[in-house]
Amino acid sequence: MRIHGKLLVAVLSLGGLIIVYLLLGYPTAHLHADTPAPLRGESRDRRDPRHQGDPRDRRDSGERRDPRDQRDPGDQRDPRDQRDPRDQRDPGDQRDPREQRDPRDQRDPGEQKDPREQRDPRDRRAPRPKRKKSDAKGSPARVRVPEQKQKVSVPVEWMHLAVVACGDRVEETVTMLKSAVLFSVKKLRFHIFAEDELKPEFERKLREWPRQLSRKFEYKIYPITFSVGNAQEWKKLFKPCAAQRLFLPMILQDVDSLLYVDTDVLFLRPLDDIWAFLKKFNETQLAAMAPEHEVPKIGWYSRFARHPFYGTTGVNSGVMLMNLTRIRKQQFKNNMIPAGLTWEEMLHPLYQKYKNYITWGDQDLLNIIFSFNPENLYVFPCQWNYRPDHCMYGSNCKSAEVDGVSILHGNRGVYHDDKQPAFRAFYEVLRDYPFDGNLYQEMYYPLQSKFLASVHTLCGRIPQVFLKQIEKTMKRVYERRVIVYAGSRGRG
Repeated sequence: MRIHGKLLVAVLSLGGLIIVYLLLGYPTAHLHADTPAPLRGESRDRRDPRHQGDPRDRRDSGERRDPRDQRDPGDQRDPRDQRDPRDQRDPGDQRDPREQRDPRDQRDPGEQKDPREQRDPRDRRAPRPKRKKSDAKGSPARVRVPEQKQKVSVPVEWMHLAVVACGDRVEETVTMLKSAVLFSVKKLRFHIFAEDELKPEFERKLREWPRQLSRKFEYKIYPITFSVGNAQEWKKLFKPCAAQRLFLPMILQDVDSLLYVDTDVLFLRPLDDIWAFLKKFNETQLAAMAPEHEVPKIGWYSRFARHPFYGTTGVNSGVMLMNLTRIRKQQFKNNMIPAGLTWEEMLHPLYQKYKNYITWGDQDLLNIIFSFNPENLYVFPCQWNYRPDHCMYGSNCKSAEVDGVSILHGNRGVYHDDKQPAFRAFYEVLRDYPFDGNLYQEMYYPLQSKFLASVHTLCGRIPQVFLKQIEKTMKRVYERRVIVYAGSRGRG
C-alpha cells in the first residue's frame, strides 16, 4: 500500500511538472528542435520575419530578454533571418532598414543598423561627416579650388649708361661696355652715340657676346645730332663728337638719370656702386663729377685756364653722373643775362662767348656752367675717375690709396702706347678676357704678371692701389655665381 501511494505521488508530481513546463514554454538554451508554438496571448511569432510588426511598437513586457543571451548552435532560424555572427543583437529586435539615424547616435545593442552604415567593428575611427546633398537634383558637385596668391610684379630698375664714339674708337668702347656688364648687378641700358658708318660694327660685336649675357643689358645706337648751333662746329670741338654729351638732356627725354663716360674708361667694380651716388644728391644737386686734380699747384685749370672753372682745380667730365629730369627743369645762373636760362638755351650763347678761350672743349663749358651754379654739383672722390695724373707724378689720390681704384680713365691715349704700362695692362686683360673664363686665372693673375713689367714707372710701383678694388670685385662676383648655382641646384 505504501509503495502504491509513493508511486501515485511521483506520477502526480511528474504530471504537474509537465503542465508547468507546457504553460511556461521550452527554455531556449536547451531546445534542439524547430521553433516552438506561440504562447497564449501572442498573436504572431516575432521571430518570423513574415510576421514582423512595426519595430517602433512597444513590446510586451513579458518578452524582454537579455540581448547578451547566446542561442544554442542547434537553434535553427529562418534562413532569411541570418545575420553576421559578429552581430550580438537580439534577432527579434529587427528594425525597418529604411529607418536611418544619425551615425553619431549611440544605438541599443539590439538595434540593427542600415547595411549602408555597416563598418568593421575593428575600425574605431570617428565616422566621416555626411556630405551635403546638392539643392538641385543632378547639379554637379562643387570643387573647391585653392586660392592662389596674386604675384606682385616688381618693376625692373635699369641703369642707363651713355657713351659717344667716333673714328677708330669701336674696340675701346666695346671693352668699356664689357667691363660694365661683367661686374654690374642690375640690368644695364646702353645709349651709344656713333657715326652712321660705325653702327654695323657695333651691332656685330655686341651680337658676338654670349646669349646668357644678353639678358643683362639692352642697347640702342643713336646718330650724332646737335639741336642748337652749327653741327659741324660742335662736332670739331675738342675731340670728334665729344660735345654730344652736352645735348643728352634734350635727346633722351624719357630717361630720368644717366651715367656718361668716355670711351677710354674701364669699370673695376659694379656700376651699381657709382649709380648709388644719385641717392646722395641733395635737393639742388643734379650732376656729379670728380676733381680734375687733387693738388692745385700742379693742376691745369689752376695754372692755365683763361675762363671760369669749378672750385680750385676744376672738374673732369670723363665720368659724369646726371639727373636729366632736374637738368631739364633747372634755370641756370650765368654771366650773360640777369635772368636764368635753361640748359638748352644756355649752351650755344656760352660757347660763342668763350670759344676762343677754351682748350678742353665741352669739359671747359661744363666748368663754366658749374662755376656759376656750384650748388648744383656733387663732387665724388678721385677713385671714381682715376687717371695717369693721379700717379705719374707720384700718388696723390688718397681715396684710391684707401679703397683702390674704382673706375680707371686712360686718357692721354695710355691704353695704346708704352708710357703707362699699368693702365695698358688693365685694358688688354679686360679686352682679351673670355666671358666664360675663370676670373682669377684669366684676369687677376695676368694683371699681376703684367704689373711686374711696369715697376719702372711711378704708377707701376703702387700695384695695391690698382688691384685692391678689382680683387674685391672678383670675390663679390664669384660669391654671386656660387649663390645662383646653389639656388638652381636646390630648385632642381
